[in-house]
Order: sequence, then C-alpha cells, then structure tokens
Amino acid sequence: MSRFEGKVALVTGGSSGMGAATAAILAEGGARVFCAQRGGSAHEDIAADFSDDSVPERVMAAVAQKAGTLDILVNNAGMMREGTVEETSKADWDIQLHMNLTVPFLLIRHGMAMLREGGGAIVNLGSVEGLGANPRHPAYCASKAGLHGLTRSVAVDHGKDGVRCNAVAPGWIDTPLNEGFIDSMPDPAAFRAGIAGIHPVRRTGKPEEVSQLICWLASDEASFVTGQVWTIDGGRMAQLSLP
Repeated sequence: MSRFEGKVALVTGGSSGMGAATAAILAEGGARVFCAQRGGSAHEDIAADFSDDSVPERVMAAVAQKAGTLDILVNNAGMMREGTVEETSKADWDIQLHMNLTVPFLLIRHGMAMLREGGGAIVNLGSVEGLGANPRHPAYCASKAGLHGLTRSVAVDHGKDGVRCNAVAPGWIDTPLNEGFIDSMPDPAAFRAGIAGIHPVRRTGKPEEVSQLICWLASDEASFVTGQVWTIDGGRMAQLSLP
C-alpha cells in the first residue's frame, strides 16, 4: 500500500517549484491532491488569489465540498519583496506578512475541523531567513520567523487533537523565481558559482529535495514529530564566514 493511499492533501502554490514537486510526490504516493493558486497545476485545482482575506475560508470550503475531509495541509505559497526598513513601504510590509504568515494562519484555522477528524499533518514552508537574515529582507524575515512561531504554537495546542504541525526552512533552492533572479544578474555564471560556494555541499538545492522532506513530515513515518523547524540548506547555516 502506498504511504498516502486514501489521504486528501491541499498544497498552496502547487503549480511550480517546491509546491509542484510536493504535490507530485503526494499524488504518486496515492493521495488525492488539491492545489490552490492563481494558475493551473497537474492536480485538482482550486482557483485562489490569496491577497483576498476571504479566500482561505473559501478554499477550505471547496475541499470540504469536493472531498469531505483533509489529512495533509502544505502551506507553500508565499512572496518576497526587497528593500531595507527605510525602503519598505507599509503596503509592501503588509502584503508580505499577509501572504507568508496570515494566509497560513487562516488556512489552518479554517481547516482545523477537518484535520482534527483524522489526525492530520500540517507542513509550513518557512525559510532559513526565519533563522538568519539576508540583506534588504526585513518583512520577509519577520514573516518567516513568525511562521516558525505559529508552527510551534499549533503543534502545542493541537497535539491533543491528533494534529501535527512542522515547518521546513529551505536555503537557496533552484526554483523558477531564484533562477530568474540569477539570470537577471550581469554575470549569471559568476553569481551562480558564488552562491554554490556559500554551501558546504558546493551547490544549491533542488525543489525535489525539499519536497521529500515535506512529504516525510506529512507521512505516518513522522508520527512522533511535531513542533519542529527542519533546516534544509546544504549546510549553509552551519558554515561560518572566514575570519
């Protein structure tokens, strides 16, 4: 029997990158997979513009109507805008906190009744920037640190209900967004080599590598694992800069 046979999963931002890789692994393992985002995916889509506060509740209502239950929630959708504190407008601050922290909160809140029924698993997509900071990312760092805190709180409050909640904190992953950023550099090859060099494994990560961890945390194999933030960064956060 496949490890996700009979399970119902919801992945936000499931059309590309880590979301698409996660949805694919869940489906291959036997899960019925819903993906919520503005674009299409290879699975059952729920059209969702998460900038609208009312959308998370509507997404969960759609899952309830179509499947009647929810076993796995992967909060993958998010965004980042660059700028120092002085350069970051209130609007830029608000949208990043909303997309990266408030939307996961609302999805968990509106999905908890279904997750509680069968002892569900939640996996939030945090970041190494919830543990440290890259330059010019105050709102993004704050939102991911907040998501790590939300993860622990949900685990503590709902462990008694049979609901587990964990987060993964990826480092530099070869997503379409990051690839586009590299390609915008004056010398993409040199930039790519420099990025690889800050990792002890001397390369950046692949979406599938993060998704394997996400799916393990969502599986019964991780049944005693909750309230944790799992760093997956090729050793980047462990490596001190040269003196």
